[in-house]
Amino acid sequence: MSELKQAQLKKTMSPYEATSVKTSVIQLVNTILPLVGLWLLAYYSLSVSYFLTFAFSIAAAFFLVRTFIIFHDCCHGSFFKNRKANDFFGMLTGVLTLVPYMQWKNAHGIHHATSSNLDKRGVGDLWILTVDEFAAASRWRRFAYRAYRNPLVMFGLGPIFVFVLQYRFNRSGARRKEKINTYVMNALIVSFYTLLGLVIGWKALLLVHFPIMYLAGMLGIWLFYVQHQFEESYFEHDEEWSYVLAAVEGSSYYKLPKLLQWLSGNIGFHHVHHLSPKIPNYLLEKAHNETPPLHKATTITIKESLQSLRFKLWDEQNRKFVSFKMVKHRISKKLATKTSKQGTLKAS
Repeated sequence: MSELKQAQLKKTMSPYEATSVKTSVIQLVNTILPLVGLWLLAYYSLSVSYFLTFAFSIAAAFFLVRTFIIFHDCCHGSFFKNRKANDFFGMLTGVLTLVPYMQWKNAHGIHHATSSNLDKRGVGDLWILTVDEFAAASRWRRFAYRAYRNPLVMFGLGPIFVFVLQYRFNRSGARRKEKINTYVMNALIVSFYTLLGLVIGWKALLLVHFPIMYLAGMLGIWLFYVQHQFEESYFEHDEEWSYVLAAVEGSSYYKLPKLLQWLSGNIGFHHVHHLSPKIPNYLLEKAHNETPPLHKATTITIKESLQSLRFKLWDEQNRKFVSFKMVKHRISKKLATKTSKQGTLKAS
C-alpha cells in the first residue's frame, strides 16, 4: 500500500469519529445496570446454590468486559465529546474494573503509537521476542520468557498479577499527575471494596466478586492477545514502520458471534480501532463495513484464534509468528554458536 493510499485510508475514518452522547448514555445504561443486576443475583443466590451463583458470575464477567470497553473509550476521549465527562466515567469504570485511569490511558496511548514497532516495545504491550533475540538471551531470560508465554501463566496467573498487583504501582517515568491519579484510584478502589465487604461480608464478596473479576480479566487478556498474535502479522523496525500498516496488517478482525461481539463492545474490529482510536466502539462495525480496503484485514474466527496459543516468537526472517518447536533447530544452532564463542573467549 503506497503512502498516498495509507493517508487516504486514514482520512476516510474521519466521518466515523462522531461521538453520540445519546448512544453513549444508552450504552452506559445497558452495560452497568445488567452488571449490577447480575451481581445482585449472584449474591442472593448464595443461599440457594453456589453453582447458580457461579452461573450469574460468568454472565456478569462478560458485562464487566463491556464495562472495560467503556473505560477504554473514555481513555481515548471517544466515548463523550466532553473531556471532563470522559475523565469522570473513565475513573468510575476504572474503579469497577480495578484499572487506574490515567496510568492506563497514557500506557495505552504509547501502545497505539508504537504497536508492531520492533524498536519501541515495552510499554502497554505484550512481551514479544524475535527468534534471534530469544537465542541470544541469557538462560534466565529464556526461562522467564517461556514461562510468560505459557497459557497457564498468561491467562491463569495473568488476571491476578495485572489487575490486582501491577496496576497498583506507577510505571517507570510516569509524570506527577499520572502518579497522583494512580494513588487516588487505588484509594477509591480500596474504599469501594472495603465498604462492599463490610456491608455483605468478606466471604460473600470473595465468593461473588472474585470469579467475576478473574473471568473478566482472563477474557480481557485473551482479547488483547489474540488481536495482535496471529501468524502473518506485521512488525517492522522504526525506519520502515508505518502507523497505518501496523493498524490494518498488525491488528486482526476478530469475527465473533453477534452476542459476543456486543458483549465485547465491538473490540473485535481491532484493525479499525487502531487505524482511528477516536472512533467510539459502537461505530467500529459501521466503519469496517463501509470501507472496502479494511475488508482485507486478517479475519480470525474463534476456532482459528485458538491456534494463536502456539505462537511464541516473531520470526523476522520469514515475517510471521512461530512456535518454539518450529524454530527449535535454528535456536539450538545459535545457542551452540554462542556457547562456542563464550568458550573461546574464556580460553583466550
